[in-house]
Amino acid sequence: MKTQLRSSRVVIIGTGAVGATTAYTLLLRERVSELVLIDANKDKALGEALDMNHGLPFTGGVKLWAGDYSDCADADVIVIAAGASQRPGETRIDLLKRNAGIFDTIIQNIVKYNDHGIILVATNPVDILSYVSLKKSGFPSNRVIGSGTLLDSARFRYLIGQNKGINPRSIHAHIVGEHGDSEVPLWSLANVAGIDLEFSDEDREEIFNSTKNAAYEIINAKGATSYAIALALDRIIVSILQNEGSVLNVSTLLQDYNGVSDVYLGVPSIVDRTGVREVLDLKLTGQELEKFQASANKLKSEISKLEL
Repeated sequence: MKTQLRSSRVVIIGTGAVGATTAYTLLLRERVSELVLIDANKDKALGEALDMNHGLPFTGGVKLWAGDYSDCADADVIVIAAGASQRPGETRIDLLKRNAGIFDTIIQNIVKYNDHGIILVATNPVDILSYVSLKKSGFPSNRVIGSGTLLDSARFRYLIGQNKGINPRSIHAHIVGEHGDSEVPLWSLANVAGIDLEFSDEDREEIFNSTKNAAYEIINAKGATSYAIALALDRIIVSILQNEGSVLNVSTLLQDYNGVSDVYLGVPSIVDRTGVREVLDLKLTGQELEKFQASANKLKSEISKLEL
């Protein structure tokens, strides 16, 4: 079913595993009228664009090309998926120094041509790089979004569904905080049709560890994550372009939120044409609140080491 209702352009910067798979997902689902691929390796972007264009007779009317930063001028959403990839045994925070430098150039080039679109960050560590993008771009915070814990929450729901024998689309459960090792599972809010879910301590530990370590397992097995994060980015983009007002666990700037300020973290937020319209105030238990604040402090400590 097509969801495209108006002329729209999405630019994807970085055509590695995440960027290329996201572009392919948007193409297959005909989400946009124009899709632009940008990469420092121009041949890579050109090759991906050509490969996808050759499939257009089987799909639909998306105009897709390998472009440059001037194509950001008419973009509604600019996805940043460029940067160094996470290596086996490496944490997302380990990527920070390498990718923060890359973002300097990327953000400068975006704002040279675009002052109205929404920046959607997918590169890790996504929460810190979303904060970096905010500071470097000068955009209002509602228009700088990170993919946050949307994928973590999907993994969490999938694993809970596996445990309970329930379709994960019927599971309501959240991972909040860092998209990384300090993320927080909100067991107190996990439910099906408003009915609380009960778990043994062993099941909780297994489900959460599998959620938290999912990316490491995938990277060790095949080198990179791609499919599920592409679907998560597709979900965010559609909510923006179609002005849905969907509640998604994206990374956004928090101010006086459960004792946390001036940091990007993944929390349930209403996402529409303006970006993040509203952050929802979750009622956390004492232990969940403590872990959430610890996650924020961890990221703020890393941010303090950067020159912004």
